[in-house]
Amino acid sequence: MHDTATFHEGERAMQARAGALERLTAIGPRVVRDHMPDQHRELFEKLPTLVVGSLDAAGQPWASLLAGPPGFVHTPDERHLSVNARPAADDPLASALAVGAPLGLLGLEPHTRRRNRMNGRVVSDGAEGFTVRVDQSFGNCPQYIQAREPEWVPQAPLPAQRHGARLIEPARALLASADTVFIASAAPRAGSGTDETNQGVDVSHRGGLPGFARVHDEDGPKGASVLTIPDYRGNFFFNTLGNLLSRPQAGLLCVDPGSGDVLQLAAEASIVWEGPEVDATPGAERLLRLRVVSHLWRPRALPLRWSAHEFAPQLITPPRD
Repeated sequence: MHDTATFHEGERAMQARAGALERLTAIGPRVVRDHMPDQHRELFEKLPTLVVGSLDAAGQPWASLLAGPPGFVHTPDERHLSVNARPAADDPLASALAVGAPLGLLGLEPHTRRRNRMNGRVVSDGAEGFTVRVDQSFGNCPQYIQAREPEWVPQAPLPAQRHGARLIEPARALLASADTVFIASAAPRAGSGTDETNQGVDVSHRGGLPGFARVHDEDGPKGASVLTIPDYRGNFFFNTLGNLLSRPQAGLLCVDPGSGDVLQLAAEASIVWEGPEVDATPGAERLLRLRVVSHLWRPRALPLRWSAHEFAPQLITPPRD
């Protein structure tokens, strides 16, 4: 019998394809916990940012980024995480927050390359912030994280711009220089053969050399923009790809570290398993394809600037087969 409480059917299918199912079945319950270890709590509580994955009313995943002075995220105990911040009204997270709503949380400290994930559900939601109860808590390795330090730069955000399936030019320019994106995904819907305890949202980090998220447009004036992102060797949990295998919808977040501009997009997802395009992408084991459904451009949305990057060692010397 395989452990089905830790990983759902999509994740297990990905693990089996990679030859890692037996190993992950054994270690999964030990590394994916129902509480936050002290070192995870310590990291969350000193960060000025928190990446949040959520679902809109139609079940579409979105990725968002909240910011506040260190300490705006705190953990009253090992099973709960509280956030003293509210998303902007134009952020999809604003309408997603409600008691019982699933959220995926990622705490990442770029200059130390530390990152931890926590997935859970909202147990309180108020004017000053919200609290999430832990369902799953686990750490991630430091691979592909670009080291840079944040600086608080207060500024007033400009109005958000909502657009359709073809990316506007500022969004293209940001992706052309981006070395970091975040991807929100969701577990299979209830009733699709997955235990209800695994219903939830996850948000993960992806890093690469500038422009690693390639963009092309479908033919015709109404053709959607399509992003292609390499999937490098990781921890074999396959939380993101396992979700997308079962529920092919994703939300992507990209931040301009020099301006605080934010791009959020909703997309249809597919996986390119092999072929010339994969072979031509150094270090990639497969490719993630994101066909844009809609996108939100939020200029000057974040009161932060980040220092110049120091590339992750894995990107300076690409991984070998």
